[in-house]
Amino acid sequence: MFLKKKKNAASAGPTPSGKRSLHISRVFDAPKEELFDIFTQGEHMKNWWGPRGYEMTIISQELKPGGFIHYKQQSPEGNIIWGKFVYKEIESPDKLVYANSFADETGRTVRAFFSKDWPLEIMNTVTFEEQEGGRTKITLNGLPEDAKKAEMRVFETLRESLKQGFSDTFDLLEEYLAQRKEQ
Repeated sequence: MFLKKKKNAASAGPTPSGKRSLHISRVFDAPKEELFDIFTQGEHMKNWWGPRGYEMTIISQELKPGGFIHYKQQSPEGNIIWGKFVYKEIESPDKLVYANSFADETGRTVRAFFSKDWPLEIMNTVTFEEQEGGRTKITLNGLPEDAKKAEMRVFETLRESLKQGFSDTFDLLEEYLAQRKEQ
């Protein structure tokens, strides 16, 4: 793997543009190296990433700057959502930067099914910060990339829903970590 090791990752903070990003943090009872792997390896992500009840299938993954993960999520009712991350920076185990977007079955970036004005890409910076007792604080900051005014308005309107969605996803991550400890 082409992962850069870095001792001190920069903490996520306010964006230079002054735009308000999606910001969510949570402390997990696991070392940051383990959390970084669980956050970046498809065989783990399929167990916790996305809405509760959806089955995730990894189509392909290349974990390196410029690489991507292409995935499909299927609801219990059979609805399918395609998505992808394009990795921009990988500083194991401290920081991950990726552009997240909706995709089609071939991996091509497409508009969201729920809004013609949803931004094509959300740039996400995830930091993994060691805490006392072997715990790790994950902080995610997301901001639309090259968004038009209408796209920023939709993003800002839905920011609280996004926070709730990530909170639910982080609940699934906690459950996955607990299952791993039981094994």
